[in-house]
Amino acid sequence: MIQERLKYQPINDRPRLTWPNGARVAVWIVSNVEHYEFLPPKDQPRDAWPRTPHPDVLGYGLRDYGNRVGLWRLTELTDELNLPVTLSLNLGNWLHYPKIFEASMKRCWDVMAHGIYNTRYHWDMDEDAEREAIQECVEIYRNLTGAPLRGWFSPAATWTENTPDLVAEAGITYSGDWYHDDQPTDLATRTGRLITLPYQMDINDAMVWRHHFEGEDFAQMIIDHFDTLWREGTDQGRVVCIALHPYISGQPHRIRPLERALRHIVDHDDVWLATGAEIADWYLKQNPQVRP
Repeated sequence: MIQERLKYQPINDRPRLTWPNGARVAVWIVSNVEHYEFLPPKDQPRDAWPRTPHPDVLGYGLRDYGNRVGLWRLTELTDELNLPVTLSLNLGNWLHYPKIFEASMKRCWDVMAHGIYNTRYHWDMDEDAEREAIQECVEIYRNLTGAPLRGWFSPAATWTENTPDLVAEAGITYSGDWYHDDQPTDLATRTGRLITLPYQMDINDAMVWRHHFEGEDFAQMIIDHFDTLWREGTDQGRVVCIALHPYISGQPHRIRPLERALRHIVDHDDVWLATGAEIADWYLKQNPQVRP
């Protein structure tokens, strides 16, 4: 199944990938702007709030801090550094919080749909149900923006073996569901063409936080990750992804270490700061046909 989806080719034995103006790395900042339901549906593959009987005010309140405060603190930082942002967006967020929608439109943030809610899991969905869920995101996005949806990342990183086929069928250009490479790659689908962009589960504040690392640790991980790929990018273009969650990195005690790491990146030459859609489009332009 995996070999059918992803052809294997070592990164040191590929046609050279180049970025605009000879940049060594393409850097995309992904902000997971999510909505967690206070009372999620029952009988799902996992319990969204396993800590206590529902409602879990602590769990819900922490996540909603991101929408009320953390996102705006992160936005001040990305505005100051003139960083393009890609939202990994639960589309329900825009419906519940129009101010976030307005801020997104004002800044031309790219959107990689993250399902409707982060408490609606796609595991065990049959094909028709998953198709309907993906299409609902496409339609909400088009109704709100008048534009086609470009990216997809399954809610709460849940997916099925049909997901790539259904995402490509919906006309979506790129996916963040796979974490297998430092470059964009083609993902074989039944119809259409789907590009996977390197999304990060290591350079991801949610994963670091769960393992009890703090802001300074995460900042150093970002810097070390970037420095390695920037150095390797002299021979073969790479992608740096920094995955953030406003309810985590938008906390007062974490924002300064994150600022230090992001300033380290923007102070380097030969860096292309881009959105997910821009990276996918550049890759498609350089590779009009699927790589053999």
